Amino acid sequence: MSTALQVIENGASGVSTFPPQATHDDGLVDLWLRNYRSPNTRAAYARDIAAFRAFAGPLSAVTLAGVQDFGETLDMFSPSTAARRLSAVKSCIAFAFRVGYLRFDVAGPLQLPAVQDRLAERIMSEETVQRLLYVVKIPRDAALLRLIYGAGLRLSEACGIRWRDMAPRDDAGQVTVLGKGAKTRAILLPAALWNRIAPLRGNAGPDDPVFRSRQGGCLNRSQVHRIMKRAAKRAGLPTDISTHWMRHAHVSHALDRGCPAHVVQQTVGHASLATTSHYAHVRPGDSSARYLPA
Repeated sequence: MSTALQVIENGASGVSTFPPQATHDDGLVDLWLRNYRSPNTRAAYARDIAAFRAFAGPLSAVTLAGVQDFGETLDMFSPSTAARRLSAVKSCIAFAFRVGYLRFDVAGPLQLPAVQDRLAERIMSEETVQRLLYVVKIPRDAALLRLIYGAGLRLSEACGIRWRDMAPRDDAGQVTVLGKGAKTRAILLPAALWNRIAPLRGNAGPDDPVFRSRQGGCLNRSQVHRIMKRAAKRAGLPTDISTHWMRHAHVSHALDRGCPAHVVQQTVGHASLATTSHYAHVRPGDSSARYLPA
């Protein structure tokens, strides 16, 4: 019988006979993390599995009860974070089983907790976004936050932009970003936004970052988080607002203003149209509840 058939047949019974692809926990975790292209996802999952290993000990000795006990320690986290941590543990153990490192997928029977969809709580109104942007007076910071909102960028995408990624287009311009899954997309920018960004260049070369730190390199995530929190505080808004809320706002506001969902999907780099359409469901334009007597 071939190795592939052994994995399929024994996988049905929960026992793997696939030749081990790693000889120790660190090597196994490294192989597992390579499945994820996004550096941010890798970093988050690496922290999650490190916390689990510190709690449960060697992966070779892990039991379902041990995974369940770990889940019970996650009450201090938000439901979404707790679910992500357990999901990472399940994924790592399932991977270890599939490649023959573990004989059993002990976390397979574990049910992940249901997580309420909180997207609607993180979508700011147009008025709120404009209020936040109005208080940012430093040209670099103002252009950065306006680009994140105006182009619907992820934080990592905005931080990594260099001048070679910016190009004039008619009376405005466009930006090319390397997004999730190593996919590149070009985004047309309105003239008002382009005219905020273009003056930042000065004598910068094509490989210089558009949004430079004081040391001359790209702004990092922590620096942008601080910029966002300062702006929120000045605008009298909750300081837990993040740049990803600006991306949520871009999608929601564009759909509200009649932009076709497939155009929004292409602009922000959603993997599927269903993800984009979800925003319309959490902020519906109408509902049957409005037709009933109060």
